[in-house]
Amino acid sequence: MTHCPQAELAPKAEFAVAPHPTVFVVNVIHAHPGKQEEAFRIIQDVVHYVAERKEGFLWSNLSKSTDGKTVVNIEAIRDENNVGEFFADPVFAKKFKRLDTVSKSEFHIYRVADLVLPGQPAG
Repeated sequence: MTHCPQAELAPKAEFAVAPHPTVFVVNVIHAHPGKQEEAFRIIQDVVHYVAERKEGFLWSNLSKSTDGKTVVNIEAIRDENNVGEFFADPVFAKKFKRLDTVSKSEFHIYRVADLVLPGQPAG
């Protein structure tokens, strides 16, 4: 087995038995007709930009609806203050603004209030 030091340094996306409440950014992107792929590529570019440069970024899940109408970015960040840091970056803001050309989008910040896992008691 080969030892890979970079693998040890790379952050891992994982669940803990009793995790700290996670903060999520949720972008629901309602693509203009026929523009789902373009909307996906734009938000994908935005998220990769953040992932490469911003310490507050933890991970993202980018998804396309099966009906071709929406794209969703569910992004875990360290805390709410990271959002201001991201938008203060003029390159980020310009990239994010491109979504307006192909979609209408919603942007919300959430803090996990209940994590439900299989086989775990409620409460």
